[in-house]
Amino acid sequence: MPALPAKIVKLAGLIAATILAGAAGYMLCADFPFFDALYMAVMTMTTIGYGEIRPLGQAGRVFNLAYMMLSVSVLLLTLGVITQSIVEAQFTGFFGRRRARKMIDSLKGHYIICGYGRVGRGAAAALRSAGKQVVVLDRREDRVDWAMKDGYIGLLGDSTRDETLREAGISRAEGLIAALATDADNLFAVISAKTLNPAARIGARAAEEEAERKMRQVGADSVFAPYTMTGARLAQSLLKPHVHQFLDFATTSPGLNVRIEQIQVSPNSELAGRTLEEMRFRSEMQVIVLAIRRAAGEMLFNPSAGARVERQDCLIVMGEPEPLRRLELRAAGGA
Repeated sequence: MPALPAKIVKLAGLIAATILAGAAGYMLCADFPFFDALYMAVMTMTTIGYGEIRPLGQAGRVFNLAYMMLSVSVLLLTLGVITQSIVEAQFTGFFGRRRARKMIDSLKGHYIICGYGRVGRGAAAALRSAGKQVVVLDRREDRVDWAMKDGYIGLLGDSTRDETLREAGISRAEGLIAALATDADNLFAVISAKTLNPAARIGARAAEEEAERKMRQVGADSVFAPYTMTGARLAQSLLKPHVHQFLDFATTSPGLNVRIEQIQVSPNSELAGRTLEEMRFRSEMQVIVLAIRRAAGEMLFNPSAGARVERQDCLIVMGEPEPLRRLELRAAGGA
């Protein structure tokens, strides 16, 4: 109810101004002392009806008639506006949650972001740029509103609870990112997500080394320690500035249309069983193969031209979007 506090402040100012105007009227028209005039103004507005605490006289009663109409109208207006705002907020929240649930029910292969702080916002933006559907969970209503304004599906709830993750469609989700404020919350979110969907890929944020180890033990596929990573990158930027500059340039520079992608080779792909030299990745496909991750888990860095691509291998490649898209189609068995 973001607009309600502002309305309450304005209405409180209107009530205060009405009471002060009434007190001034009683002082002028009925010669009341200030406290008696203030008491009479409040009593009249609230319609308590204790009676006149002092004789009003003809002029005082004429003013009292006018003030009764004004003060009661202001009071009824205040109650009406507050009631209307609360009811509208409740209906808006109800229908908003209902609409979000319907949208989530139609999703499959989406990603859930737990926590919409700085880490969560960055993760959501990266997923959206990759064409993924994103559902944001947060305990804070303002952050959920923020996420919805940014174009995501937002749900208000505790990401560490199973029912909240079910509501976000964890059983159909491709992955989940735990970016909550504390390691304990992130650990609970990882455990709940892996329990409800063991196939989902889970990424988590960890501040402490012990928490990082525990998150991996309970099923997190990747755990990032922002402070450790930032420190390491700062050191690398000084020790190996050209390497650091290249990585930033290749992965985050908006002016360079180059991406690093992972592309899995399907069993029916024409690429399976052929060597890199036979497929002419650089000359024909215009793509650089940085590494091959074998289906068994072995990582082959800087593979030679004679390296053979097998079924279910994952190619780590670098190139422009269009050549990468063509390679992905061929790896999936398309034209």
